[in-house]
Amino acid sequence: GLRMGADDYLTKDISLPHLLARIAALFRRTELLAMPQLPSDIIQTGDLTVDSKRMTVSWKGQSIELTVTEFWMLHAIAKYSGHVKSRQQLMDESKMVVDDTTITSHIKRIRKKFVQLDDEFSCIETVYGMGYRWKNN
Repeated sequence: GLRMGADDYLTKDISLPHLLARIAALFRRTELLAMPQLPSDIIQTGDLTVDSKRMTVSWKGQSIELTVTEFWMLHAIAKYSGHVKSRQQLMDESKMVVDDTTITSHIKRIRKKFVQLDDEFSCIETVYGMGYRWKNN
């Protein structure tokens, strides 16, 4: 289901409070899409546009669908283009606690989504031993 475009999934053994929290989060996201944009909500760096209120990303004018976690990781990297963000900073920005390999997996999926639109994409740079940075080509 995730490969076909789903943002998330739930297992059958989910508790009612958890289910209600997930539904409330989806409604918050929908409400944000309807709100007017402020210039401070939009990051424009090179061919990348990130709208933090609407949680949308576009590359060279084409929309890219990211999960919530992928969105906040990309936002953290693109917000300060050229600055290295550590794995811990990416976790803090996306409000999650995971191991290093999970961060690496998310970055790989983000890159893959950009490469599907642009074979030449290389703006997410790995700084070995440090983290990741957005660099404009």
